[in-house]
Amino acid sequence: MDTAAVILGLLLCAALGVIVWLVTQLNQARSEVAELTDAIGTIEADPGFPRSPRTAQAVQTAGLAMRTAMDTVSRLRERGVRSTLLTSIDDFTRWALEDRSEIARVAGPDGEVTIFFSDIENSTALNSELGDEEWVKLLAAHDRLLHTYVDRHRGLIVKSQGDGYMVVFSTPELAIGASLDIQRALSAKRQRSRRLRRTPIRVRIGLHTGTAIEKEGDYFGRNVAMAARVAAMADGGEILVSTDIADALADSTEFRFTEEDTVEFKGLPGEHLLWSVEPA
Repeated sequence: MDTAAVILGLLLCAALGVIVWLVTQLNQARSEVAELTDAIGTIEADPGFPRSPRTAQAVQTAGLAMRTAMDTVSRLRERGVRSTLLTSIDDFTRWALEDRSEIARVAGPDGEVTIFFSDIENSTALNSELGDEEWVKLLAAHDRLLHTYVDRHRGLIVKSQGDGYMVVFSTPELAIGASLDIQRALSAKRQRSRRLRRTPIRVRIGLHTGTAIEKEGDYFGRNVAMAARVAAMADGGEILVSTDIADALADSTEFRFTEEDTVEFKGLPGEHLLWSVEPA
């Protein structure tokens, strides 16, 4: 069961208990509050009662407290327990959702994310050829394009470093959809970005799906390393995916997978079959 759901359930039970107790206590105190209010009114009207600034302030404060308690009882009676409880549920739900980690917000129902890595092919040579000033402007055009399609497919950008990006999506379909749109936009004959028209770039993309560990806004774990290794094997303009993704979408009518290479990855035991992906 999702940890956030368990916490939410416990909080709701606690909230219900507090509300029931509060209603009981307020009902019991109602008559006492009324009596105290009358007593305070008598004291305030009695000219023989010894007075001082401190006494007057205490009487005024007590009167305000009693009137506030009475108002609370009245509002609770008017709104009813159900309305009060629903308000509390809304508040606790909002708190629970805000307190969830980024990975919980992005992950699919099974707790998995699809991890996307990309970078620009031959970026070091291109930087040297263009010079730093022009290179930075080209990177800005690349970044705008990538952000557009990541947002469109509801991805979460985890981090970027130079020309490389790490993004997570809730499903492989969304990740592949964003990847295909990025490659289409970069290879389009009528490129919208003047700078990308003048200096075409080729981006390589790798995808893998699985659980990950989120800490302080970054993601860690074997599956993150796997996605990075897959991306490193791609050529510019290519999208490579792991067998996990190819198997999960084997029956898809949207994408076509082509078997590429069987490779070994440093630090990851066994051999790994990679697949390229294109629109069906």
